[in-house]
Formats: sequence, structure tokens, C-alpha cells
Amino acid sequence: MLKGPAAVLYGRGGQGGIVNRVSKMPTPGQKSSIEAQGGSNDLRSLYADLSTDPTDNISLRLNMGNQDNNSFRDGVSGNRQLFAPSMSWQLTPELNWLVQYEYSRYNRTPDRGIPGVNGRPADVSRSTTYFDHGDYIDDKSQSLRSRLAYELNADWQLRHTLGVFKLDSDFDNTYQTGYDPKTNTVSRQHWQQDLTTRNVFNNLELEGGFDTFGLEHRLLTGIELGSQRRDPKLYSARDGKTVPSLDLNQPNRRLSHTGSMRLSSNNHTEVESRALYIQDQLRLNDQWQLLGGLRYDRFEVDTTNKLLDIQQNVKSHSTSPRVGLVWTPLEHHSFYASWSKTFTPAGGGLIGITPNATGNVNDLSPELTKQKEIGVKSDWFDERLSTTLAVYELELYNRRTSDPLDRTITLLTGEQRSRGVELTATGKIVDNWYVRGGVGLQDAKVEKDNNGFEGKRISDVAKRNASLFITWKPEMGWYAETGLTLVGDRYADNLNTVVLPGYGRWDALAGFRQKEWDVRAALNNIADKNYYASATSAAQIQPGEPRSLVVTGTYSF
Repeated sequence: MLKGPAAVLYGRGGQGGIVNRVSKMPTPGQKSSIEAQGGSNDLRSLYADLSTDPTDNISLRLNMGNQDNNSFRDGVSGNRQLFAPSMSWQLTPELNWLVQYEYSRYNRTPDRGIPGVNGRPADVSRSTTYFDHGDYIDDKSQSLRSRLAYELNADWQLRHTLGVFKLDSDFDNTYQTGYDPKTNTVSRQHWQQDLTTRNVFNNLELEGGFDTFGLEHRLLTGIELGSQRRDPKLYSARDGKTVPSLDLNQPNRRLSHTGSMRLSSNNHTEVESRALYIQDQLRLNDQWQLLGGLRYDRFEVDTTNKLLDIQQNVKSHSTSPRVGLVWTPLEHHSFYASWSKTFTPAGGGLIGITPNATGNVNDLSPELTKQKEIGVKSDWFDERLSTTLAVYELELYNRRTSDPLDRTITLLTGEQRSRGVELTATGKIVDNWYVRGGVGLQDAKVEKDNNGFEGKRISDVAKRNASLFITWKPEMGWYAETGLTLVGDRYADNLNTVVLPGYGRWDALAGFRQKEWDVRAALNNIADKNYYASATSAAQIQPGEPRSLVVTGTYSF
């Protein structure tokens, strides 16, 4: 997990951070393992991670598995499938070729939670659902990735990465949109979608170290080319035929939308992106290090509305800088400061625009994000305990807002800001006892807006968070862990009409490990607390999972 803007290395988006997903790679001598899992709500899964070295220069790895589960939520179930072979081939002592393929399928029931009522989540059972009994989401994705890495010498490496990604996503989704107190019913909408996405990614980068005038450099520079195609077909109820509302307390999910569906949106979008980036990490002396980076992106999106036979092309560009400084006045304490910026162009979020949209929404500059952070990283007690204290400000500006005098006009006057302090710690207390935890305080608000959100807290962001886990883990034999997670009050929506109460959750784990075997049992939400994990709107609040048990067994060979 990379927090804050990460545009220098990863391009557009990533305003609050990104998840850097890294596939498992073959390595010589890698062990294999088989893992089985079972638990509450009919959870059952079987995964295999198999490795072999057919020759001295070739390593193979295969990850595959299947998982089925039901849920504490009525009518919710899911199935995941994975098949991911990979090969690492040392063609010469200097040249390595890595090839990775992945097929995954995730078929599940879409669940939008429960609505808010009178400023709080509805007082209904956490198992209550409001979707249609036939709803589904079926995602099938495939990816193929090739990476050539050439060691020019002991200090420099040249890498070329080519990736192809395909996604086919279909859904039939009936979800709640609000609550009517007069009738005590939950209103709903019905949508269907067929989506096909194709992406091609091409990256060439050079990384290495050198010295100039006594300064040590670690340089990374590269060029990135991307091409994307997106074809979503969206279907809505024909002639505006309404979807039956459901009683809040006793919903009958077989009250389905019986009307026909019509094709309401059929767009074809093509996206071309180009980027150049450079980053240099300088070691000035034993106490000072400086990091500087710059990325330039050009982004072009072309969308055709096939229903109306109209087309529009939008081009944008942005420069994203990154600066960091580290000062180590004492052996075990390093102070740091950083500043970075990223961008989200028009059409860059969902990969598409609305051709000939009313007003000027397609003609605007990118939305921007800046992050400032200072902190200190320390090691204590002979490096047994590590802590990080950070103070940060994350600012999202150039946000798109409607002109209050003319709703067809979009203005770049919106601004959101998050300021906070975060303390984390991890380490070994004594012998086989370990600790990890942290506390965070943040104030996330809408600073500027034309539509009544100014001064409101940003949805689903708590002012206070904390966690503390204690682990006992000898090298072999029995081990255990227990801990608390605390989350403060949040709002379900940016208008701050519905409050999600704060909660504390107690979890624990115990296991036994002996050579090739590892068997463990995790008990989550031990106190069986009612809480609300997240929300996407005031009408869609997701209850947290009740007490649950998951037992996992792993055999390595």
C-alpha cells in the first residue's frame, strides 16, 4: 500500500494512495505449498502454490485455487477462481525473461447494504438485504505480462515490460436508492451492464547508481505507453417502469422488476496515454538524503456514442513532481519531509466521457491532488521496536462543481482537504512476544463547493482510528495473536445526513506450526458487536461481519 499521490511512478489517479499489486514470481529453490480453508458462512477454499526448476536456468511457478462462500447477509454468495502460471528464464548471466499469465473469475451477489433512517443506519437485522433474488456480478479477467531485465553492469539495469489485460464484466443489479418514511419502504433501481475492456501497457526503464562530486545517485528513468479500449453497454427499465419498493423491516426480495429492459447507453472509448518520468535519490553524506522526481503525462480520450452516432475527443496533459528529504542526525532516528502532486484528467476516472455533454464538463483541466508530509522514523531498544510518526496534509483541488447560476456549467472550484497525525509501531517486545499497532487522527473536510457540501466532513472517513495487536510466536509449535481495532464515527454521505457509529472489534488467532505443517484458527469479532464497515451513500451502508471462525491448514514441501 502506497499512501498519498504516486503519480511519478504510476501516473494518473491514486489521490489517496494506491495498492501496488505484485504477482508471485518464480525463484530458484522456491518451496511449494497447498492450503485448505473452511469457516463460518460455508466458507471453503483450496489453493496451491507449486514451484519447480526444470533446468538450472528456468524456474516455473503455478498458483491456482477456488473459493466458495455464503454470507451472514441473506441471499449473498460468491465464488472465486484463479489460475496463474509464470516462468523465469535466465537466458544469459545478464538477461532474465519473466512471463506471467493470470486468469481469474469472481462471480458474486451484489450487496449494497442497508439504508439510513433518521440520521442513523436502519434498525434492522444485519442480515437484511434489499436486492433482487436473481442479481449477480460476473467478472472474468485475463492478463499476460512479459518483463525483460538486462544487467548492463554491476550498477545499471535496463527493463522492458509489456502487459495485456482483458476484462469482461456483466451484472444484473437491483439496489436501493432511498427510504420513504411515509410508507416505511425502500426505493430501488434496476440496471444491467455488459462491459468489455482491453488494455495494453508498454514500459521501458533504466535504473542504476553513479557518483558525481562525491554524491551518490540512484537514478530511475523511463517511458510509458498505454492503450485502452472500453465498451460498456448499460440497460435500464423501459418506459420508466418502476422497480417495486420493499418494506424496510420485512423485505420480499422476490418482488422483482417485471418490465423489459432497454439499451440506454452504448459507448466505445479509446484512450491513448504517453508518459516520461525521472527520479533521482541522492545520498549527500551520512546524514542527508534527497529524492527528486518528475513525470510528464499526455492523455487522450475518444468516446463514440453508438446510439446517437456522435463522437468527442478530449486531450489533456500534466506534470507531476515529487520531492523528499531525509535527515539522520542520530543513528536510530531519521527525520523526513516530502511533497508530491498527481492528477485525474477528464475521462480518466471511469475511462470515458459523455460525447457532446451539456455544458463544458469535457473541456476542463485535470483535477489535482497535493500531499505534504513530515515525520520521524525511529528504532528503539537495540532495534527491537520501530516507530513512525507522521503529520500530513492531503489536498484535492480543481474539483468539478456545478455553477449555482447555471447547472449546465462546471467549475473547477471544488476543494477537499485532509489533515492528520499518524503514529505506528512494530517490533519485538521480549523473547517471542511481538507488538504492532497505531493511532491516527485526521480531519477530512470539503473546503470549497458550490452545492452545499462546504464545511462538511468527507464521507466514510473517521476522525480517530487505532489498532493494537500482541503476538506470541516461537519458531515452532504453538503461536497466538490477539488485538483490538477501533474506528471513530463517520458519515455515510458528503451531506453528513447519516452517522455511522464508531466501534471496537476484538479479533484473535491461534495456531500450531511444525516443519511442513501450519494449522491456524482465526476468530473475528469475538464480542459479536454490531458495527458498520463502510458506506457508499446514505442509502447504502454495509454492516460489519458478526462473530466468525476461519480455520486454515497449510502444507509446504
